[in-house]
Amino acid sequence: MNEPPCATIASDWLTLQREAEAWFAGPLGRLLLASQQALLEQQLGSHFGSFLLHYGFSAGELPPQRQITHYIRLGPPLPGVEIVCEEGAWPVLEHAADVVVLQHALDFAVSPHQLLREAARCVRPGGHLLVVGIHPWSLWGLRHFLPGDALAGARCIAPNRLADWLHLLGFALEKRRFGCYCPPLSSSRWQARLRGVESWAESLQLPGGGVYLLAARKLMAGLRPLPQSRRAAVAPLRPVSVAKVGRHPGKKES
Repeated sequence: MNEPPCATIASDWLTLQREAEAWFAGPLGRLLLASQQALLEQQLGSHFGSFLLHYGFSAGELPPQRQITHYIRLGPPLPGVEIVCEEGAWPVLEHAADVVVLQHALDFAVSPHQLLREAARCVRPGGHLLVVGIHPWSLWGLRHFLPGDALAGARCIAPNRLADWLHLLGFALEKRRFGCYCPPLSSSRWQARLRGVESWAESLQLPGGGVYLLAARKLMAGLRPLPQSRRAAVAPLRPVSVAKVGRHPGKKES
């Protein structure tokens, strides 16, 4: 039996992934992905290791990094994906990756908690998890409130909320950066006019960027003290009366 990949996966999840892929292939999606390439390139330049796992949507290959040996992309059966898998069942051993990148994966996930737990499981202690998402309180994020918009199905999780999730999974947030301050306009003429505003806002790292990048490090597992066996209670010591021993009156010393 030669079943197609992901034949047993829920059809609603596959539909969501294909719709998201089609939107990212459009003019607005390409603009959003292109604006975050610089953020990813700058962040990945500070990481080292053998394996980098990427799950989500991208504008092609990630920027090449000489200090990371292998780059593997996994996810739904879409162009560019090397390992096809469900969002909550990665065919990857625990602690196998030095860096895991979730690029807009949580925005279009059926179960963001499950996906984040699976990604966290694959990061080695001391490794890093990079999450790129749409900022809900930006001009880009507000589009998911519009009925009929292509981003209406996006979750757009707030960065503060996501930072709390990472803390519960044993990660320490090291960096938070914003990007894509330009409005969601597909006109290249307007984008050229607003390029100066984009550079100015990015240099100040204002919190109104259309996307955010969170870099979190997985904490090392600490040593736990062994539980000590409880001793039986000991009664307090009390003085004991001792009988006095006298000499026999009829016995003489020699």
